[in-house]
Amino acid sequence: MVATWLIVGLGNPGPRYAATRHNVGQLVVDELAGRRGEQFREHKAGARVVETWLRPGGEKLVLAKLNSFMNVSGAPVAALARFYSVEPDHLVVIHDELDIPFDSIRLKIGGGHGGHNGVRDIARALGTPEFLRVRAGIGRPPGRQDPAAWVLAAFGSAEQQTLPIFLSDVADAVEQLVDEGLLAAQQHHHSRG
Repeated sequence: MVATWLIVGLGNPGPRYAATRHNVGQLVVDELAGRRGEQFREHKAGARVVETWLRPGGEKLVLAKLNSFMNVSGAPVAALARFYSVEPDHLVVIHDELDIPFDSIRLKIGGGHGGHNGVRDIARALGTPEFLRVRAGIGRPPGRQDPAAWVLAAFGSAEQQTLPIFLSDVADAVEQLVDEGLLAAQQHHHSRG
């Protein structure tokens, strides 16, 4: 039987937040769906999903963007995991990470939430932090700028120049994680930045 992987891109709903740093996870699942020519559709779990494949005959992927705000990501993720019978070791959460420089990628399983409220809420709802995370670096704000304002702002003009390549790289990391495992994906993508 082919394994099913639930790939969740975190972010906030609506056009106001669509192009912000906090929504980098959703931008990555858009990239993954676009590579496969797929469109998102509404799901009763409070999310928009694409059911697709890593490649023909490969692993099944459920790409998801939540309809809820970042801080209450847990309930819809848990509902999707139940619906698709996905265990935490086949759940990949893609999210922004302040403590990693922009254009850098880090992958891990489990551990703390690092102050990320979306990750915290998912761990609470699942009853375990032992799910996979693909952390897309957005860097810390310059000077004394409030981190909350930074994550909810659009990418700067210099960042926007490299953003398409960055999103493609993060999508590659997700595909490699599913295809070859965490260690191989870490070795490849951690060496980049």
